[in-house]
Parts: sequence; C-alpha cells; structure tokens
Amino acid sequence: MLLRHTPTEIKEREALTVNPAKTCQPIGAMYAALGIHGCMPHSHGSQGCCSYHRSALTRHYKEPVMAGTSSFTEGASVFGGQANLLAAIDTLFTVYSPDLIAVHTTCLSETIGDDLNQIVGKAQEDGLIPPGKRVIYASTPSYVGSHVTGFSNMVKGIVRGLPEKSAAKSDKLNIIPGWVEPSDMREIKRLAKEMGVPVTVFPDTSGVLDNAMTGRHEMYPKGGTPVADIVASGGNKHTLALGAFASEEGAKALEVKCGVPFTTLDLPIGIAATDRFIQKLSVISGKPVPESIADERGRLVDLITDMQQYFWGKRVALWGDPDQLVALAEFLVDIDMRPVYVVSGTPGKAFAERMEKVLADIPEAKCKNGASADMFLMHQWIKNGKVDLLMGNTYGKYIARDEATPLVRVGFPILDRVGHTYFPLVGYAGAIRLLERILNALLDHKDATCPETQVELTM
Repeated sequence: MLLRHTPTEIKEREALTVNPAKTCQPIGAMYAALGIHGCMPHSHGSQGCCSYHRSALTRHYKEPVMAGTSSFTEGASVFGGQANLLAAIDTLFTVYSPDLIAVHTTCLSETIGDDLNQIVGKAQEDGLIPPGKRVIYASTPSYVGSHVTGFSNMVKGIVRGLPEKSAAKSDKLNIIPGWVEPSDMREIKRLAKEMGVPVTVFPDTSGVLDNAMTGRHEMYPKGGTPVADIVASGGNKHTLALGAFASEEGAKALEVKCGVPFTTLDLPIGIAATDRFIQKLSVISGKPVPESIADERGRLVDLITDMQQYFWGKRVALWGDPDQLVALAEFLVDIDMRPVYVVSGTPGKAFAERMEKVLADIPEAKCKNGASADMFLMHQWIKNGKVDLLMGNTYGKYIARDEATPLVRVGFPILDRVGHTYFPLVGYAGAIRLLERILNALLDHKDATCPETQVELTM
C-alpha cells in the first residue's frame, strides 16, 4: 500500500494501521477460559478493558459473558496490581464460588510488570484459594499478536495449570479445537462419537455460549470441559491440535509436561482438511471410518458436482483468523474458486508459508498478515482488481456496500447476523452449509443485478 509522502516521492506504508483485521489478546483468552466448566475468567487490568472484552464476546455469541476484573485505579497503575488481584481472587471464590479462576493480563498490567506466577503463589500461601479450587493464568498483552494469540496463550495456561502426568495411558484422545464456534466444537465431538473414538475436547464452549434458554440465569452453564477431564488429559493417548496458530502451542506444552504426543492439523473446514482429520482419528484410534460419515462426504461431493458451474473461476477476497483462512482458502481452491486476496491481522511467518502452498496455482493471489495487514489494504486491492465474493467478519460490510459485492460472513466477530453459533462450518456437514451460503450469496446478487432475471421473477 502506498501513501503520498512528497510531490516527487511515494513511500510504502509502514506504521499506520487502518481498521485492523484483528482484535486484542484478552478476548481470545476469555473465550478459551469460558470453555472450562465452572470457570470464571478474570481480567487483570482496568474495568474498561474487561467491559470491552465481555461486550465483544456477548455481541458475537448473543449470550451473557461473565468475567471478573481487578479494576485498576491510578494507584494500581503506578504501584502494581498485586493487592487488587489478591482481593479479586478472595471475592470471586467467596461470592461466586467458581471451580476455577482463569486470570489473563491486559496492556496495563503487562506494562507495569505484574508477575502473575508470584501473585497466584502468594494467594495460595495466604489461603485465598479454597481446597479443591484452582487459579490458572496467562500473559496476554494486547500490543502483541491478536485475539488468536490470546486464545493460544490461555490454552497453554490451562495446560500449565491442570493436566497431570500419568504412567498408564488411556485410549482417549485430546482434541484442542482452536478458535471455532460452539457449534463447531459440538460437531467435532459428534464426528468422534460417530467413529467410536473417546475424546476430551478442551476448551469446549458448546453448552456455554450456545446454551438453551431455561428461564433463569446460570452463572456456570452445564457446558464446558470438566476440570477433572482436563486434569486426566495428561494420561491420554494422543493430542490433535486443530490449527497451528490457536492450538499447537498448547499441544506442545502438554507433550513437554506429560509426555502426550501430538499432531497438528488444519481446521477441518472443507473436504480435504476434513478428510485428513477423519483419517487421523481412524489411524490413531484404530477405528474404521463408518458408512454414515462416508455418506456425509458423498453428499458434499454431490453438491460440489451439481453446482460446479456457479463456483468455477469466481474471485474471492478473504480476511480473518489464520487457521480459518488456511482451511477456507484450500476448500475454495478445491472447488475451483479463486481466493485472490487474503488478509489476517495475526502475525507469524508460518501463515505466509502455508498460504503460498495453498495458493500456488493462483499466480495473481496476494496474501499478507500482521499489524499492517488491515481492511484498508484489502479494500485497496479490491479497488485495483474486482472480486465476485467477499468472505470474512462483519467489518467487511463496508467494502461490500462500497463495491456492490456479496459478503458471506465467517469468523470473528459477526455482529449483524445470527446462526453462526448454531450451525457448524467444520466437517462435511459444515462444508455443505458453507457452500449453501456461498451459492445463495452469489445467486441472490445475480438476481438483484441481472435485468433478465428480474423480468423472469416478476412474470
């Protein structure tokens, strides 16, 4: 992207970020913590930060998000927040009685240098943590990485604080699902159950952020992975980390701590990535793939075959989280669409390397990630070369409006549509749902802009 510097000189944009394609780490940490049953997330920083993080999750998931805050004032900002956090731990266990408190930091507490390990240790020494209760923690400064980084860091915090090594290995598999919707976590568990493979999925926000209406507020919904299951995960057979950015670091930490080997896979979005997930489940567990799952795949292939003429050659612009973009771009290439622009605000060289392989057969494709990869850059690319479809979160609606281009909302956050928490995109069934949305967006746009179609519809 170029900015005018002087009348005779053009400079590449270096420092300015316009409408970043990411949000801050604590949101991801809070989301991961909500995937543990009976857990109270706690934001170690100002009350305003916690309010924003809760609001962002509530607006996306349409469910109340509970969390504590250390409520920093001027004194804590100067002298440190240890007293605030100790008081918060005492209050949360006394008043709200969680099984677990998951503390994450904010920019403020990171900048002044609060040591969570030392503070939590002091809380234990002072008897502020009741018997049978636990406090885990993660460092999540907002000025580094993105919400995906925060999710990954909290997963590492979960592994650091909960699993215990066991000499006897069980036949269960651990699955770290990455940042996906509650419906996706539910679908991952369904596929494993269909294959007869016992699994522990953590974190698991199904039944927490897509909970049934009961007529009364529940501080701790019935969903989420039980603490006991996570503790026992150190004795499980193998770990599948779905998504290198969100899940791999947690799987590595579990291997180091408890000796549980792991495999990193792409998120099972689309046909090829789901194939790899199902095959790996089968190989590790020794269980054959049942006919019911083969039939699901067959229906997906049938849909792709029937509607190929609508997919072929369509140019697509994508933005969002790196793990989702890798699998999504691969799926689009598989059905002969052309993902020509890809933007992610999450930094990491591995993303560019992986996307280069996925987009190898699309020479005009452009891909960028990191702080300078923002929605302004995406819009400029589209101005210079039109696309047929946009795929990403809600913040792309302004580009869709300006360019009169259909938008399929995927990723985080989605603030102006419903259904994303209830209908999965992972697995073969999720791919069918995704193709339905792509087809409807393309055909609705064609109906709205093609005079011949409008005449036919009015006759």
